Amino acid sequence: MSRPSPKLLHLTVQVPADIKGRRRSGSIVKVEEVGGRTEELLDRSAYLNINANWVNAKGAWLIHVVLVFMGKIIIDTIPGMTQQISWTLVNLIYLNLSYLMFHWVTGIPFDNELHGGAYDDLTLWEQIDDGAQYTPSKKWLFTAPILLFLASTHYTNYNPWLFAVNLTALIVLAIIPKLPQVRRPCQTT
Repeated sequence: MSRPSPKLLHLTVQVPADIKGRRRSGSIVKVEEVGGRTEELLDRSAYLNINANWVNAKGAWLIHVVLVFMGKIIIDTIPGMTQQISWTLVNLIYLNLSYLMFHWVTGIPFDNELHGGAYDDLTLWEQIDDGAQYTPSKKWLFTAPILLFLASTHYTNYNPWLFAVNLTALIVLAIIPKLPQVRRPCQTT
């Protein structure tokens, strides 16, 4: 007696044409690059921008932590300095210096003749990673002031007045200037 062989069903799935032709996005975050005239883009690509490429070098992220602790040690040597005022001063000094360095000064301070003035209107923040917004370096530079704010809030024993000073400085000097909506108009690629 022979066994009957099982019959397998043959299924076909039809994919609608509109879904099949649509590419999947790798990320929900769009990358924006600082645009400009063709001459400026050619000048920017001619030589390496050493003004902005240091943020991607080894140890560049660690230097922020080292500078904060060095500043804390120096401020603590001032006679009569309390821990609350010391941490608030460290936070305010770091935020002011980083605002000055990344968002206030424009252009390249050295070897500017190599780029033909292509970076004269751009801040350091706009020069980093050719203006792309959500790169690892920019995420670190966005996160470092927030971490310092959290540390300063903790070590000031959550004093409401110092919290307000630290939070206002964080928002005005670190968060708002780094948002893409605040910077000059960019071209989306």
